[in-house]
Amino acid sequence: MDLIKRPRRLRTSEAVRRLVRETSVSVDDLIYPLFIVEGNGIKNEIPSMPGVYHLSIDNMLKELEEISKLGIPGVLLFGIPDEKDEIGSGAYDSDGIIQRALRAAKKEFPGLLLIADVCLCEYTSHGHCGVINDGRVLNDPSVELVVKTALSYAQAGADIVAPSDMMDGRIIAIRQALDQNGLTDKIIMAYSAKYASSFYGPFRDAAHSKPAFGDRKTYQMDYCNLNEALREVALDIEEGADIVMVKPALAYLDVINEVGRRFDVPVAAYNVSGEYSMIKAAVMNGWIDERGAVMESVTAIKRAGAKIIITYFAKQIAEWIG
Repeated sequence: MDLIKRPRRLRTSEAVRRLVRETSVSVDDLIYPLFIVEGNGIKNEIPSMPGVYHLSIDNMLKELEEISKLGIPGVLLFGIPDEKDEIGSGAYDSDGIIQRALRAAKKEFPGLLLIADVCLCEYTSHGHCGVINDGRVLNDPSVELVVKTALSYAQAGADIVAPSDMMDGRIIAIRQALDQNGLTDKIIMAYSAKYASSFYGPFRDAAHSKPAFGDRKTYQMDYCNLNEALREVALDIEEGADIVMVKPALAYLDVINEVGRRFDVPVAAYNVSGEYSMIKAAVMNGWIDERGAVMESVTAIKRAGAKIIITYFAKQIAEWIG
C-alpha cells in the first residue's frame, strides 16, 4: 500500500514552520522614506498617510536616532521646499533643504545609509519631473538639471543617489558627472521600472507634487508592460546603475520577479504610499490585522525577488521582528 503524503507535518507548530520557512524578511532588507520640510520643531502628520510625518531637520535627526536604534540600515530622503519655480532650482541649490538635511544627518549619524531621491517634481511650480515647453516635458534639458541635483546631493553627503525622474539617458550622465568630480564610490539606485500608477496619490499629497496639468504618462511607464520594464532595467545597468528599482511593488510582483531572475544586480522595490495607506485605512476600520497584512505583503515582495524593500512600514516591521 502506498504511503499517504502528509505535507502538513511541516506545518504542525510555529517552531516547525519557522524551521522550514523559505522566505524571511530581515531588518537588513528595509529602507525608511522621510519627508523633510523647512523650519524648526515641525512634525506634522500627513492626513492621507497616518503615522507618516513632515519633519523639519531637527526632528529628522530625532527620527534618525530611533531608526538607528531599530537597526534599519538607511533612509530615503524627499525634500519639500517653501518656494518652487519653473525649473526646480531648489533641487540643486547647495543650500537646499535636502543638502542641509544630508549634511546634518551625515554629521550626527555617519554610519546610517543616506539615500537622496533625485527628481524635480517636488521643486517645480508645475509639479512635473522636468523642464516644460509648450506643455511638453523636455528630456535632455531635464537631464541636465537632474544631473546637477544628483551631484549636489552626493557632494552634500548622500551615499546613494536615486534618480526617479524616468528621463532617458540620465543614468550615464549622472555616472559621468560623479566620476568626473571624484565621487566614484557614490552608488546610483535607479528607479528603472517606475510605472505611471494610481497608487502614488498619498505621496503627491505628502510631497506637494501633483502635476498642475496633464499627467506623467509620457515619461513614467504604462502599467500594461513588462518587456518595456526589462528594456529599461537593461539600459540603466548598461549606463552604470548599481541597484535597480521597481515601483510600485505589490501590483508589480511579476516585474520584480522577472528583473530579479534576469539581472545580476540588487533589486529594490518601493512599497508605495497608496499601498501603505490602503492597509492603514483597513486597519483603522477594523477590517484586517495590521501586523499580519504588512508582514504578508513585504514577504511577498521579498519572495518575488527584491533584495531591498523601501516601505513606510519599516519602523513597525523592525519592532515586530526584533
